[in-house]
Amino acid sequence: MSVRPLDGVTVIALEHVIAAPFCTRQLADLGARVIKIERPGDGDFARGYDTQVDGLSSHFAWVNRSKESLTLDLKQDSALTVLKTLLKTADVFIQNLVPGAAARMGLTAQALQQENPGLILCAISGYGNDGPYRDKKAYDLLIQSEAGFLSVTGTPETPSKAGNSIADIAAGMYAYTNILAALLQRGKTGKGTVIDISMLEALTEWMSFPLYYAYKGANPPSRNGASHATIYPYGPFRAGDGKTVMLGLQNEREWVQFCEAVLENPTLAQDERFDRNYKRNEKRAELLEIINACFSKLTAEQLIAKLDKAQIANAHLNDMEGLWNHEQLKARHRWTEVGTPNGNIAALLPPGLNDSYDYRMDPIPAVGEHTDSILKELGMTESDIESMRASGAI
Repeated sequence: MSVRPLDGVTVIALEHVIAAPFCTRQLADLGARVIKIERPGDGDFARGYDTQVDGLSSHFAWVNRSKESLTLDLKQDSALTVLKTLLKTADVFIQNLVPGAAARMGLTAQALQQENPGLILCAISGYGNDGPYRDKKAYDLLIQSEAGFLSVTGTPETPSKAGNSIADIAAGMYAYTNILAALLQRGKTGKGTVIDISMLEALTEWMSFPLYYAYKGANPPSRNGASHATIYPYGPFRAGDGKTVMLGLQNEREWVQFCEAVLENPTLAQDERFDRNYKRNEKRAELLEIINACFSKLTAEQLIAKLDKAQIANAHLNDMEGLWNHEQLKARHRWTEVGTPNGNIAALLPPGLNDSYDYRMDPIPAVGEHTDSILKELGMTESDIESMRASGAI
């Protein structure tokens, strides 16, 4: 097997739910050894969110493959000592506790880097480690709201959240890229880095288009459901079989082609009501009647075939079953399997085909599955381990 980019890198993760686990799973994909610290007993509380994946939580199954689970009750000195011992030789320490919690346990950059100058520390929180919002609770929906995401998502009547944990994902991605950059920087300087990731700042970066659209008090983009706020036709349209097709026009050349090859009404392209995008946008209702009259005679597949032939951008409106069975993912062999405590499950390979190494796709751990083996690596005896287990420290 070829060498992976992060082979030999050890990551200690004091993590739960999504943002930090998503970051560390991607580090594990690249070969890093990720030791996940969990509470004795139930572990990461995301394990209990549901039982959709053969008895496992859908959230947990997504972001925790290829990790080792070490249970520690960090309120006990013996457990905290184990964590600090691991951090003396680790490359990365990532945590998404509430701001200040790690410091109260003595897990500060000053203390840890004194023992391990090359250690990279990454903290993920809702609003960052300072500022007036530092101590506010920050769940994904709340950050979507604070970042203005809900104000531009949904229908004119109803703001809507994203259907997945977009704020957590954004924060996890920036933690991931910052840690990769810190590893490169350490290769040049020999020194570790302290990284402070804010979910609000991560999602605000992703909101930059609507932010700039509303520059200097200009009106922000309106909520238009799945339709584009300023371009038309661009969004969902219903075919004659009741299925929905997404399509989008980007320029006047495509508008002419759409009229000629899809609507089969070439004179419409020169109609003064619709001959510029801003006019089509203003007269959506009138144009929609014309489009519907044509589309109602076609099935979704017939409509997509016409759009493809005309080279008009389009897509199926897939549900989850459609995505599981997407022919493009199958054709590119993007599905594999990973082990779990309950047997193998399907797993998507990480995005990015790479010809120099294979991604690591190891099992999802049971709670505390690797506790004994990790403690033995640290030189602890069976008697030491049993003593910690008897006290509830592991």
